[in-house]
Amino acid sequence: MTLSQEAAQALIHATAQPLALGHDLTERERDVLTLMVAGLNNTEIAEKLVVSPSTIKSHVSNILAKLGVGGRTEAIVLAVRRGLIT
Repeated sequence: MTLSQEAAQALIHATAQPLALGHDLTERERDVLTLMVAGLNNTEIAEKLVVSPSTIKSHVSNILAKLGVGGRTEAIVLAVRRGLIT
């Protein structure tokens, strides 16, 4: 199978584009991030999602790592500015 030059160029261009920030957040991490933006703390988020606070702490750590930020406030600002949540 051969690709036309145009198709090959489009494929190269598409793979050269950086992935969108937050693309790798799971659905649950997005839920947690949304509640963080709403101002809830870990205990409140845990109650709302019916999980343990330690589970939320793990989700928050994953969110911070995936967004490349150092803290909760940075994650919230980034989420709002970049439209990472609905």
